[in-house]
Amino acid sequence: MLTLDHQSFIRLTAFFGIFALMAAWEVVAPRRALRVSKPARWFTNVSITVLNSVVGRYLFPVTATWLALSAKAQGWGILNYLNVPSLAAGVISIVLLDLAIYAQHFTFHKVRFFWFFHGMHHTDLDIDVTTGARFHPVEIAISLVIKIGLIILIGIPAWSFLLFEILLNATSMFNHSNVRVNIKIDRFLRLILVTPDMHRVHHSVIIREHDSNFGFNLPWWDRIFGTYKSQPTAGHDNMVIGLANFRDPKGLTLPRLLTLPFVKGRKL
Repeated sequence: MLTLDHQSFIRLTAFFGIFALMAAWEVVAPRRALRVSKPARWFTNVSITVLNSVVGRYLFPVTATWLALSAKAQGWGILNYLNVPSLAAGVISIVLLDLAIYAQHFTFHKVRFFWFFHGMHHTDLDIDVTTGARFHPVEIAISLVIKIGLIILIGIPAWSFLLFEILLNATSMFNHSNVRVNIKIDRFLRLILVTPDMHRVHHSVIIREHDSNFGFNLPWWDRIFGTYKSQPTAGHDNMVIGLANFRDPKGLTLPRLLTLPFVKGRKL
């Protein structure tokens, strides 16, 4: 049975392994020249990542994976009610969870209350592997509540939920990374996976571009729902990253980012 220690070890090993791989790739084959001090950005983004880990661990002491095991034992959820075999249930769950993350991401852009928190992610003036974990703690908490609801509603197997969380973290770091991917390889990967060039468009300062390419794992949802944009208008080398109202790196310190949604007059 999966214990909290097992989950933590698996997730941390995967996280640090992918992080180290993408960070090294960014050094060897960067896609864009960074505009802002890397040490300052990394300090901020890594600090937010650590804070979010603490929030997730102590705000939700009952883990989502444990809840999935309980759902199975109690017969909660559609897949458990229908007695869908574990493998099929796991695959279905991963696809549905990915669709839910797409819908959540889209909603967080369109509903102003949620944008107050998600907008912090878009204030980064560069985009690299650390941007993939730069989310406001309130957004992380809301996302966890949504996932818990989906576990109970769908009856997601514990193993597939853990696998999905690992994939979500890994692909978030991958598609936010400042890495160069051969154009032919990128074209092929976009059939099955959100690539860095595909997701980078979403971080453009141009509204119609950052309101596109909402997917994290699977690239299909953007095409199905008409939110796909192939390339940024200015090209990847010349596109401007971030939000128009937040261009001064000195105003994007850790305390200011965390209080950003709560300060009256700061327009995201």
